[in-house]
Formats: sequence, C-alpha cells, structure tokens
Amino acid sequence: MALTDTAIRNAKPRDREYKLSDSGGLYLLITPAGGKLWRLKFRIDGREKKLAVGSYPAIGLADARKRRDEARELMAAGKDPAREKQQAKHRAKVAAGDTFGEIGREYLDKRRREGMAERTLEKAEFHLSRLVPSLGRLPVIDITAPDVLAVLRVYEKQGKNETANRLLQLASRIFRYAVATARLTSDPTRDLRGAITAPRVKHFGAIIEPKRAGDLLRAINSYEGMGITKFALQLAPHVFVRPGELRHAEWSEIDLEAAVWIIPAEKMKMRQPHRVPLSRQSVGLLREIHTVTGPAGYVFPSVRTRTRPMSENTINAGLRRLGFSSDEMTAHGFRAMASTLLNESGKWSPDAIERALAHADSDGVRAAYHRGTHWQERVAMAQWWSDYLDQLRKGADIVAFPENKIA
Repeated sequence: MALTDTAIRNAKPRDREYKLSDSGGLYLLITPAGGKLWRLKFRIDGREKKLAVGSYPAIGLADARKRRDEARELMAAGKDPAREKQQAKHRAKVAAGDTFGEIGREYLDKRRREGMAERTLEKAEFHLSRLVPSLGRLPVIDITAPDVLAVLRVYEKQGKNETANRLLQLASRIFRYAVATARLTSDPTRDLRGAITAPRVKHFGAIIEPKRAGDLLRAINSYEGMGITKFALQLAPHVFVRPGELRHAEWSEIDLEAAVWIIPAEKMKMRQPHRVPLSRQSVGLLREIHTVTGPAGYVFPSVRTRTRPMSENTINAGLRRLGFSSDEMTAHGFRAMASTLLNESGKWSPDAIERALAHADSDGVRAAYHRGTHWQERVAMAQWWSDYLDQLRKGADIVAFPENKIA
C-alpha cells in the first residue's frame, strides 16, 4: 500500500527501527530516535543495494518519489544510482577545491615553468591579487560573466580602463586554462568583449628629432644623481633594449672581449634569446660600470640590495630629474629614438633594425629564418649608431650619413 503524508506524519518511533513501504522499492525508515529517512532498495547486476534519498520532512513524499523515478531511469540506462551519487559528491568536492584563486596560482606556476619573464610574472601576480578578493574563493564552475564584470566595473568607474582590460585578459586566460585542464566547460568571460571601456592607446614619450636627442645626451652626461642611474642612462641609448631587459642585465650574460651581450630567453618578451652587439662606446661604459658593480650579479643592482635589480622607475625618475617630462621622454623611448633615426638614415635594412629591437615577426617561417641572420650588419649598425650618438652629443647641427649602405 502506497504511503500518504498523513501516515508519515503520524509515524512514531519504536524501540527498534522499522520501515514504511511506498512503491517501486522506496520506503521510509523510522529510527528509535525519531528520524525519518528515505531509502530506495534496488537490484543491479543481481545484487541488492540501497540508496539514501534524504530525510523527511526536508524531502517530502512527492520529492522522494521523484528521486526514486530518477534513480530508476539511471538503472534503465545501465547505471548504478548509488555509484552515480557517490561520483557526483566527489565531483562537487573537487569542484569546491577548484577555486578561481587556486587555479589562478596554478596557471601562473605553469607559466613560470615555461619561462615567462619574472617581471611579467610579477605583473600577472599583482593583477591576480586584484581579482582574488572578489573571485578567489569561488569555485570556477560557479563564476558567471556578471561576477567578473562587477569586479571590472570598480576599476572602470575609477577611470582605470587599462587596469580593467588587463584584469579581464588575465581572468580569461585563467578560465581557459581551467577549460584545458577539464575543470570548466567554457570561459565565462568570452561574452564580455566590448563590455568595458577600451583604454586609450598611449605611446611612450620619445625624442626622435636629432637636435633634441643631442640635448638629451648632453643632459645625461651632466647628470649629478646616483652613479648607477647615470651609467644606466648613458648605456640605454646605445643598446636600446627594453627597460626591463636593461635593469635585469647580469655580468654573466656579457662578454666584453667578444663585445656581445646575450640576453637569455626567459628575460625576453618573445621568449627567444637575444644577442646584442656592443659598440666600442658600450664596451667602454660597461668596463667602467664593471669596476663598481662587477664581476658578478646585476649590472645595475638596487641601491638597497645587490640581490635585486634597480627599480623599474629609476631611469624614468632620472629623466624627470633632468627636466624631461613623461610625455617627452621615457626609458622605453630610447627604443623609439633608435628605431626612428636608424630607419631615417636609410643605411640599414629594416630587417636588421627589427632584429636589433627584438621584435617578433608575424610570419613564423620568416621569423625562424631571420633569427640567425643580419648579425654582421647589426654589428656594423651598433658601431655606426654609437658614433652617431657621439656626434649628436657634441652638438653637430647636421650629422652627415656615410654614403655607402651596408646590405
């Protein structure tokens, strides 16, 4: 006889537990303590098994029957409902541990093992720290696009559009990593493209006029601040590497006798080792710096400890002290200055200039081919460039370019 709600409510505990049967294997177990527990008896592969369905009154009669029917559907499909429930619990437990914060840290650890530049990792970790307060403890499977958007809106309202976009980019990479490692089915941020204000493109301040470049070089020579800062300012225009690559330069990477600086792949933006030919002027400066910070460690160490490189703000602060505003000149601007004036000289192939700047080639095959080419041209170009900088520094009104072009 099928159960009724009245019969269930009126069931009283006894000295020993007993059952009230419903139908289809469903029954209610009454315990001596007064508990009323739903159970489902079924057979799978000839063996009798039981499935805990829930307790009354949290699970009413109608819900218990619904769960019985769902279990029978699983059995009809050849599945064991008890095993399915156990696996669902396990998946839920695993998912609860797969929080955004944990997966984010796991993703950055993976990128570190793959050789991501330390400075890039530091920035990524900083951006992750801004996402963690709101999203860090949430299982990734529970995070929705509006959850992420709410975090981004905070920075957007502050006018920090660049930060908001970088946070979105990092969140998307973390979600895609979760998808790739089978902890998520899709990236919830995929529909947020265009939802936040795009940052205005801001170019690094750079001096690209020869006369003004001469003013800059003379100002650097007269710099009266920290000696290491002056050395960095003096070397930067000659080698025109990225500011982070200059700051993280180590003596073990520099061969003064061979006049070459080999920057390892892990320090390069494009993850390829980069050889920098050193002119006589660059070698001379480095020999002078060597007497101060050599023979090991960072070429430009921090003023606080030799175990860390100088601050990323040091060169820019030096330029500000010399009277050059951020709109006029930045540490990154030495690259734009070299690129512009080298190209305008018409004496060097664009490929050689691009290789000197360590720019990536969008054509993978072409990039592989050009990786080892133009070295001799770059050696000659490095020396020509340093000689040209010397002429600008001396104040020549017109600097004549040699007539012969090196191909």
